[in-house]
Amino acid sequence: MSTGKSLQVFDPIAPGRDLTAYMASVNSISVLTPEREKELAEQYYYDNNVDAARQLVLAHLRFVVHLAKTYSGYGLSQADLIQEGNVGLMKAVKRFNPEVGVRLVSFAVHWIKAEMHEYILRNWRIVKIATTKAQRKLFFNLRSSKKRLGWLNQEEAEAVAEDLGVDPKVVRQMEGRMSAYDTSFDADPDSDDDAVYKAPAYYLEDQSSDVARNLEDFEWEQVTNRSLHLALEELDERSQDILRSRWLSEDKATLHELAAKYGVSAERIRQLEKNAMNKIKGSMAA
Repeated sequence: MSTGKSLQVFDPIAPGRDLTAYMASVNSISVLTPEREKELAEQYYYDNNVDAARQLVLAHLRFVVHLAKTYSGYGLSQADLIQEGNVGLMKAVKRFNPEVGVRLVSFAVHWIKAEMHEYILRNWRIVKIATTKAQRKLFFNLRSSKKRLGWLNQEEAEAVAEDLGVDPKVVRQMEGRMSAYDTSFDADPDSDDDAVYKAPAYYLEDQSSDVARNLEDFEWEQVTNRSLHLALEELDERSQDILRSRWLSEDKATLHELAAKYGVSAERIRQLEKNAMNKIKGSMAA
């Protein structure tokens, strides 16, 4: 089985300006039967058939549109949400194992929502209001739990906290973040000299100016690269070629391509690759 597969050959799947036409287009694509879906998934999973993966993606675009509609309350472009969701769909297709026994749509929902959530959190506020996994979960659940536009009273806050399994103080903190207004990062061009230096931009440290740290990072990279080069030279020529073709080349080779080159199975190439990686790690750790 190939692990070097990629969906990058696809044309960008984006709604464009005419969202209505896009929705009509994706809804016109036939829904796959379970048998056909499994057949296409196996063609991609085992044979790296990119056209099969493309058919899987196209057949599930309507599902991305459906999920995007559920996030319409954030004031963001639905076309952008769909485009982000399509990225998640392609990631799901790339990772989908047809032998697990579930439909692709059940597997893909996590990846599609993850990309949409990331987009919402990046753009709903200039200053990120949820940075940890727990905060992100609270953010989206709190949005759906609030019954009105005003602030939660004590009873409502405690009810939300109980439903989500968090402390009421955490609910209050997130509600405050969600209700905060954005502020300009840079000073207004028309501001006077006294106001200019109050802008947040003037209080950030320039990490790139730390010469000592830059030199340390450069030397560490040089030592690591040198150790990797010496470890590679200790391998036999075939193992060196496999690692360079799989990891150090811009045009990375697949297991099947290398199997054809050396006249062995793809599984054998995978074993040689794993053994070579273990030897590299051992040499660099010594």
